[in-house]
Amino acid sequence: MRDEASSVLDKFRQGDVDAFETLFRTHQRSVFGWVLRIVREPGAAEDVTIEAFWRMHRAHARFDPERGFEPWARRIATHAALDWLRRKKPESSVPQQMWESLPGPSEGDAAVAAEIRQKTASAFGRLPATLRVATVLAVVEERSHKEVAEALGITVAAVKLRVFRALRLLRKDLKRMGITP
Repeated sequence: MRDEASSVLDKFRQGDVDAFETLFRTHQRSVFGWVLRIVREPGAAEDVTIEAFWRMHRAHARFDPERGFEPWARRIATHAALDWLRRKKPESSVPQQMWESLPGPSEGDAAVAAEIRQKTASAFGRLPATLRVATVLAVVEERSHKEVAEALGITVAAVKLRVFRALRLLRKDLKRMGITP
């Protein structure tokens, strides 16, 4: 089995279309799931997933079979998702449903909780894409800093720094809107 997988990876690196199709079928669902965690919109995640696989196909010669397909695919997919986020309007890039699953204030009415969620989503949407992606993956999706670093192609320290900066900017923005985090 290992030799068969290695053979597919070697063939993919050489530009074999059948090997690419095999990898696409094998990894499409996991890449889509990864992209969906970043862009938070199923329709956009489908488009970004296709774009990511197109980028993988074009970059086949740079693929190193010794390092594995999954981390390489995740990194390309992350960059495709970042590009999509950068092209999108800042405030519309974080769907409201992302925040609806999070617990609101324990006291008070639903209208206040909805307003807090809306303002939080708005503040989150104004973050630069690189900070937003690192924070979504590390804080909201609870992925390890190492996994986020590999996907973004940066160090673990850089992930921690991006998350720290994002949270600091969020606190400042929320405070400006009258919400004490």
